[in-house]
Parts: sequence; C-alpha cells; structure tokens
Amino acid sequence: MRMRPPIIWSIAGLDTAGGAGLSADQRAADALGVHLCPVVACLTAQNSQGVEAIFPVEPEQLEAQLDALSRDLPPRVIKTGLLGNIAVIEVVVRWIDKLRAQAPEGLDAHQHLAVVVDPVWRASAGGAGFSNEAIREAYRAHLLPRATVVTPNRIEAQTWLGHTDAPLPALARQLRSQGARSVVITGGDTPVLPASHDDSGWCLDWVDTPHAHGWLCAPRVDTPHHHGTGCTFATGVAAALAHGHVEADAVVLASLLTRHALMQAREAGQGSGPVVAQAGFAAGVAAGGAPLPWLGIGEALPWLLPDGAPPGSPLFRAHQAPADGLYGILPDADLLGAAVQAGLRCVQLRHKPAEGLDAELRRSLQACAEAGATLFVNDHWRAALAQPLPERPRPGFQLGLHLGQEDLLALTPDDQALLRSQRHRIQLGLSSHSLWELARAAGCGASLIACGPVQPTTTKDMPWQPQGEVNLRWWVAHSPAPVVAIGGLLSEGDLTRFAACGPAALCVVRALGTDAARLGDRLAPLRDAVAAGRRLATHHAATDLAPPHPVL
Repeated sequence: MRMRPPIIWSIAGLDTAGGAGLSADQRAADALGVHLCPVVACLTAQNSQGVEAIFPVEPEQLEAQLDALSRDLPPRVIKTGLLGNIAVIEVVVRWIDKLRAQAPEGLDAHQHLAVVVDPVWRASAGGAGFSNEAIREAYRAHLLPRATVVTPNRIEAQTWLGHTDAPLPALARQLRSQGARSVVITGGDTPVLPASHDDSGWCLDWVDTPHAHGWLCAPRVDTPHHHGTGCTFATGVAAALAHGHVEADAVVLASLLTRHALMQAREAGQGSGPVVAQAGFAAGVAAGGAPLPWLGIGEALPWLLPDGAPPGSPLFRAHQAPADGLYGILPDADLLGAAVQAGLRCVQLRHKPAEGLDAELRRSLQACAEAGATLFVNDHWRAALAQPLPERPRPGFQLGLHLGQEDLLALTPDDQALLRSQRHRIQLGLSSHSLWELARAAGCGASLIACGPVQPTTTKDMPWQPQGEVNLRWWVAHSPAPVVAIGGLLSEGDLTRFAACGPAALCVVRALGTDAARLGDRLAPLRDAVAAGRRLATHHAATDLAPPHPVL
C-alpha cells in the first residue's frame, strides 16, 4: 500500500495562460511528490504577454475553500502566492493562526505548519500590477512574522523594504529581523553583484536560514521561456518542507527543481512560455537532471567562481579512487604505517592530540611516500602544509587535507586564501551531512566529498540522521567529486551493501582494529566485501533514483 503524500495548500492566483500561479504550483508539487490543494485567492485575465486584470475573490469565498479543506485535508505547509487585497490577506492570516493553535504542546509552530510566502507584486511578463503600499504593509505586519520562508526576488525585496540599493545580504537580514525565519532572495531576474564580478552566466540566490547562509549559485539557463519560475521555486521549497527537510536543504532541492523546469520550458503563445517542473529534476546531470548548485562561505562567492577551473574538474588536485575501495582512518603513525605496508593506498591520519603532532605527520608522510599512497590529514591543515614533502616518493603519493564543515566555516579570509593558493599541490577532502553542505563542498572545488553518517555511529556525537543507501546513491549521482561513504561501517556486510551504491571508497575505522600485526589479515575480507558490493551495483534509471530523505 502506497503512503499518503504530504499535503500542502497553495493559496494563490489562477493564471488563465497556464504558466504561473496555481498551474505552476501544481507542476512543482507533482514533481516533488506532494498533494497540492489549489486554493483560488485571485482570478486573473492574462495571456503569455501580460496581465490585463486581476479579481481577488470575496473573503467569504476564500473562507469557504479553506474551511472545507481543513475538515478533510489539513496541510503540512501553506504556500501563498498572489493574494490581491488586504481582506484576502486577513483571511489567510486567521487560518495560519487557527491551524498553528492546534499544534501539540511543545512543538514548534513552524514544524506543525510551515508557511512559505512568495510576495507577488507584479507579473514578470508585465501588465497590471498586483500590489500597492497598503498591501505591502499588510505583508510586513502580518505575513512576515508568521513566515517560515519568504522567497522574493531582488526587486520584490527592495520594494518590500523601501530600499533601492541595499545589498541582498542586508535585505535578507532585515526581513529576518521583521519575523521571517528564513529568507531566499532569488537573483534570476537580474545580476546581483557589483560590476567587478562577472556573474552574467550565473543565477545567484542569497540564502539566509537558521542552518546556513550564503550565495547559492547555479548556471543560468538560456531560454526566453521563464513564466512561473518564482512560483515553481516557492512551491518547491514548500514541498520539500512538507517532506520534512529543513529550510536550507529545501532551498537546494527547490533550486534543482527550478533549474530543471527552465531546462524543460516550452513555447506557448506569443510571449514567454511556461517552465515545466518534472519528476526527473533530481536524477543527476548524467541522467538528464539539473546540476547541483554551489553554496559559498559567508558572503563570499563559492571558490570555484572567482578562481575558475575547467568544466567538470575540481579546483584542488583530482582524487584517484583506490582500487580496493577502502579509505582507512588511523589514529597514529604506527597503525597508519602498518596499513600502507599491508596495501592500503588511501589513508587518513586522525591524530587528535596536539602533542607530538609534527612527529606523527613526518612519519605518516614518509610511510605514504614509500608506499605510493595518498595521505589525508584530518583537521591539522596548517601543520600539514608546513611539513616538507618527502623527496623522491613512489608514484601515487599525494597529500590531502580533510576538513569538517565547522572547520571550513571557521577559516578566516586569510586562511581561505592560503588553502586556495596550495590547490595545485594538495587534494582537499570535505565532510558533508546535508544537501546544503554537499552544495558548499562542491562550490569549494573539493577533490573528495564524504557522505555521512551512512549508518548510526558512536565515534562522534552528531545531530544527523543516518544517510542510508538512498541518500548515498543521491550523493554519488549529484556530487561533482568522488564520494566516500563514512560512519558505522563495521562489518563485511555493511561494506557490501554500501559499496553497491557506487561510492569511490568506504571509510573503515573500527573495522581495521588496533593491532598493527594483524591489520593485513583484516584487510582481505574487507576488500572481498567491497568487491562483492561493486558486483551487485545497479545502474538506476532517472525515474528510479529516489529523492533524498531528511537528515535533521
């Protein structure tokens, strides 16, 4: 028996041209597998060339629609689009409060009922305007304080706040200060950066959520048909929230959805045609899906944008996956040396104490140089860069640095510049536990991206839900760099199951044991398990790749 899909209400306008409004919302909801209840707040007379007139429904008509739905199809998320007048806004606000009042005690209001507000001031195709200052003030006073996410474009955000030249990060902070929990200011309408930056080939959205903020960047889609883009994006956010994703991950999914809808846009009428959201949006580029967007660090662009790299290449040195599919994580140079002598060709030194670090690094570097192995150094990136590399290493030796996302965010601008200056001599591995962290790792041009924890683990206390096989497959399909699976891989059976998902390597920590003399004996069954999983690997069609499940 199939599970019931989550329910969202879209309270928006009916576009007679079928491009935007409830028509676009329905396509986006279907693509993300949610049940959309289309609530008409405003009728329009429009075609592909513009809007000729709008007709807000009577408050009692809107009230009747919402009352009927509430008794049979209560929503997980309400998304608002074109509302038309203050009376309609007041009805929507009353229903948000009424539904949130039914939340169980102690449950956050946004978890019980998320609200996505798309402030539609006018149609992109032109024609009659949809708002005035009184309506915008009603949005500021009543909808902003209740919004889980607001999704204005740059011009809408500036109009909303009365600023014409404030940068997007400042506009987003002001919108959050007025009550919105998360803000995405989309930049598809016009370039958003100073003339000194060439962002002409990119769509840059500014994201500001409790979990992440920064520039979310994706290639512009060269098409004259973009009617319904904003509606598609906002409904994509709402649908992802309905599935349980937090705002930052919902925005990444909505970006993929919108990019793919633009790729599938079609001509209809004499003006701009509609974007067409489809279920294959998240299948990965190789299967016809949209490219993963890149997320920057702080208010800086993703490293790949200003530094540049050949298409499809990492910014740092490329990683060559180990033939046996094993990535060994060792606590000291003794065990690491035994591991490479036993044949491991990709290892990480995870030496936590600061005492004796330089000696551990020197011994580990020498052991890997003599074996022709790749050495990743966890956390201690400055100390690793300060070490002289061994002379005349065997072919295959490379130095890599591995950073967690917290370490990445803690880098100062000078730290970032130093790391980037070394990109031609080192590999960079980055951890990722969520879609936004995957997008950030991709934007940094990482050589290797870790997906974890794939299973419950006790080696680290972390808030993340296990990724499982579904999310690991998704990481492999969407990451521009090789993916390594990490977390809870303790047995041969674990390795076989997750090797079938297609990662470049699987991290082994406790599975290696702590006895250097027996390490070689332990490697043989682990290698056999990985090989068995690779033989079982299946190649999923675009429609077979399941969307990622929530991780928080």
